[in-house]
Amino acid sequence: MTTQTIDPGTRRVPPLGGFNLTVLGIELRRMLRNRRTIIFTLILPAALLLSFGGQKGWDDASGSGNVAAYILVSMALYGAALTAAAGGSMVAVERALGWSRQLRLTPLNPVVYIVMKAVVALTMGALAIAAVNVVGVAMGKAEMPTHIWILSMVVTLFCTLTFAALGVFVGYLVPSENVMQILGPGLALLSFLGGVFIPLDQYSSAVRDVAYWTPMYGVSEVARAPLTHDLPWYALVNAVGWFTIFVVGAAWRMSKDTARV
Repeated sequence: MTTQTIDPGTRRVPPLGGFNLTVLGIELRRMLRNRRTIIFTLILPAALLLSFGGQKGWDDASGSGNVAAYILVSMALYGAALTAAAGGSMVAVERALGWSRQLRLTPLNPVVYIVMKAVVALTMGALAIAAVNVVGVAMGKAEMPTHIWILSMVVTLFCTLTFAALGVFVGYLVPSENVMQILGPGLALLSFLGGVFIPLDQYSSAVRDVAYWTPMYGVSEVARAPLTHDLPWYALVNAVGWFTIFVVGAAWRMSKDTARV
């Protein structure tokens, strides 16, 4: 019988670069156990929808639906963006606890690590969108065709990837105790300025000129496009541009952090 000698310096590359359903499940459970995440990303947007979902005043209708439907999509985007950003920003906690360093000592591919973060962000974002839409259905005021309703939820879900990347980027920039103190108020401010809470035509021209450059403007227009049937080209450029900036920024900071090992 022949024995095979394995070089101890050789690292065995696992299948799929280390993508592991067990680790993914741990990530999801950790997010769901975070009370602050549940309150501010699942309950708050639904509460805002209850507060503002029945108001009128801008228009009697918006594309294929009414104003209540417009607000519903906007609140779903806000909740999903908060959730995705919170999920991405968990890298700050992992760095503080030394978990990310431990992961870098394993054969886990950095790209797979980011993919798992994206899957967690999409899953949590889907929960936030579902919570807002359940409240919207219960209210009975939102009106739009079923296929538009479903398409809006799907588009909104994929828009949250922008804020998952933002969360990872900020998570590598600031200490863990400060990350949500920055992201929470920051996303609320960007939502007001970017037309998520209030349509931009209600603002002055000077404010609109600034809003067109903010990260929330493009994704909010994309998320509501199935409902409004209106997607300006510059809104699409804005959405793609900010997504690219956040992804590149997150990859850059991750590479810097990895270089320390």
